[in-house]
Amino acid sequence: MAACGSNDDPPTPGGAASTATTARPPAPAGALPAGCRRVPAPPPKRERERRPTTRLDRDRTWTVFLETNCGTIVIRLAMRGGPDSATSFASLARRGFYDGLTFHRIAGDPATGPFVIQGGDPLGTGLGGPGYTVVDKPPPGTRYTRGTVAMAKTATEPRGASGSQFFIVTAADAGLPPDYALIGRVVGGEQAVERIASVQTDETERPVAPVVIRRATVRGSAPS
Repeated sequence: MAACGSNDDPPTPGGAASTATTARPPAPAGALPAGCRRVPAPPPKRERERRPTTRLDRDRTWTVFLETNCGTIVIRLAMRGGPDSATSFASLARRGFYDGLTFHRIAGDPATGPFVIQGGDPLGTGLGGPGYTVVDKPPPGTRYTRGTVAMAKTATEPRGASGSQFFIVTAADAGLPPDYALIGRVVGGEQAVERIASVQTDETERPVAPVVIRRATVRGSAPS
């Protein structure tokens, strides 16, 4: 994404956002919970995509399916809450951009429990993006509750800026300021989200065993 070069993360509870790390040793046997399959770590991809020039039809219901090695996550896009960001997310999914990418960050806090899971970086480090930025400022008072899907951004970018990295809230309420563009909500596959949230991580919130998006698909239902 444009201006990427620092952490594209919502802040870690009680501290700064996580930083990228170097290659990790082989994952221990207990790194993945039951229901997750062990898969090899994908290579980084360097992508430059075209920004969408038209929006998805707001009168249709758009759903994105993320097939991962921990199950399939179903996301209903919020076309009226973040139309440009949701359109960009769907456009990247349709082009196969997310296929083979990882959830590179699983954030939580020992005192408060789960926080967010984050993916969509072609480099797998938290520093990559599609080569463009869109902006959808969320309204004041926006809350990021469990199941909310929003776009990550760098600390220096304006409210609502986004590239390709997204996060799913796993806390009851992440307590984040209204700075992150809303793109939808998890409406299926909550168990897959919970499995990913319980994957073992290192001290920088990176999973020690790969969590990979095998394929992302988009479906649109006709207006009622």
